[in-house]
Amino acid sequence: MKLSIVIPCYNEKAHLPSLLQRVMDSPVDDKEIILVDDASSDGTTELIREKLEKEVAKVVYHDGNMGKGAAIRSGLQHVTGEMVLIQDADLEYDPMEYPKLLRPILEGKADVVYGSRFMGGGPHRVHLFWHYVGNRMLTLFSNMFTNLNLTDMETCYKAFRTDIIKNITLEQNRFGIEPELTAKIARKKCRVYEVGISYYGRSYDEGKKIGWKDGFTAVYAIIKYGLFQ
Repeated sequence: MKLSIVIPCYNEKAHLPSLLQRVMDSPVDDKEIILVDDASSDGTTELIREKLEKEVAKVVYHDGNMGKGAAIRSGLQHVTGEMVLIQDADLEYDPMEYPKLLRPILEGKADVVYGSRFMGGGPHRVHLFWHYVGNRMLTLFSNMFTNLNLTDMETCYKAFRTDIIKNITLEQNRFGIEPELTAKIARKKCRVYEVGISYYGRSYDEGKKIGWKDGFTAVYAIIKYGLFQ
C-alpha cells in the first residue's frame, strides 16, 4: 500500500532539510511526500523552490498564512496513496516510527491510528509542564464529547486510510484541526487505535508555535463539533 505523507510547513528553514531527509529515509518503500508551504516568511519558501522542490512529489504554496488546518486540507487534495500520514515540519517526531503507526491499518484492524506521546515506548524530552497539563486536559475534554479514550488528542502523528480522511469535510484553519478531526472520526464510528511514539519536543525559543490562545480554539472546536455537527 502506498503512503502519502502530508507535511504542513511554516517558517521551518532551519529544520526542513533534515526533516525531509528523515522522511525519505523512513522504512516505508512506497511513499509520496506532499509539502505545503503556508506562506513562510523566514526564507523557507525560497529554500523549497531552489533546493527541495525536486525532492518531493508535490509542493503546494499558499499565497498567505492560513494555518496548519488549511495546509492539511490543501495537502489532502493531492494524495494518491491508500494511506495518509500527517508529519509536522519540525524535528519533534521521528519518521523512523512510521511502521509502528501504519501496522494496525495494514493488518486491517484500524481505520485511524494516533501516535501518543503519553503512552511510553520511546524517549521523550522532559520539559514544559503546563503545556503537558494543557494537552491532557484538552484530551480529556475531547474524550467526554467523543466517547473515545485517547491519551493524546493533540498529537501531530495521525495516520488514516485514505478513503476515510477523504470523506471528512474539514473546516478549521489552524490548530483547531486536531479536535475537529477527532470529533468527526468518532462521529463516523471509525476504528481508532493508539500507539506509543517518541517525542523530541521543542521549546518556544527553539521554534515551537502552538500557544495558550490555541487552547481556547481547541475548546471551541471540541464543543462545536462534539455537540452541533
